[in-house]
Parts: sequence; C-alpha cells; structure tokens
Amino acid sequence: MTNLILAAIAALIVGIVIGVLVGRSGQGSTLRQRRAEQQIEELRNEYTRYQAQVNEHFMESAHLLRRFNDTYRDVNQHMARGANRLCNDEDWLLELEKENARARLEESSSGKDGVEPPRDYAPKSDPKEKGTLAEDFGLAEKEQKA
Repeated sequence: MTNLILAAIAALIVGIVIGVLVGRSGQGSTLRQRRAEQQIEELRNEYTRYQAQVNEHFMESAHLLRRFNDTYRDVNQHMARGANRLCNDEDWLLELEKENARARLEESSSGKDGVEPPRDYAPKSDPKEKGTLAEDFGLAEKEQKA
C-alpha cells in the first residue's frame, strides 16, 4: 500500500510539473499574441493620426488656395478699375493700333522669315512630271509597264 501511495504522489508531482510546463508554454504564446495585438493597435492609431494629418493638410491647402484666388481676383479687379479710371482709352487704343500695324508691316516685309508650313507633297517643277504621291513615282519605265 505504501508503494501505491508513493506511486500516486510521484504521479501527482509529475502531473504538476507537466502542468506547469504546459501552462508556461501557453502563457508564452498568449503573451506573444498580446504583444502582437498591442503593436497592431499602435500601428492602427498611428495610421489614423497620419490620415487625420493628411486630411488637415489638404483642407488647409484648399483654404489657402481659395484665399489666394480671391486675392488675385481682387488685385485684378483693382488693376482694371484703375486702368479704366486713370488711362485715356482713346490714346491707349490708338497706341495699340499703331503697334499692331507695325507688327503687320514687319511681318509682310520680312515675308514671314521665308518659312512656309511643311507640305505633304513635292511641288512639280515640270507639268509633265508626276508628283511624289503618284503610284508609279520613281519607277523606271519598264517597271511601270509590268
């Protein structure tokens, strides 16, 4: 009977040791899982903060661009009103017409600098010649008849 009690106590001790080892290994994976979840949560929070910063940046950029456009429009209107109020329109129009006439004269006298737009054909020097778009252009007479 004492052997049976000793065997039971030994089995109990071995069971406790095995239970402790299994429990620790389970705690290690649980601990790793908790750490991974914490890291995921930290990354999620960081990503959310980043998104908020990006949204704030673009909202502020849109606001600044709107203010810039408004200011540009105001300056443009101010310049137009000043030009209308301060400039003599007749003198200004005469000066503009003179400048346009000078430009046209220079253009016609220089012959557009001798520059012509490209053609999609070659000009014929002889009326009997065929143009470059003819099917038999550049072929010898023997090849043309064949």
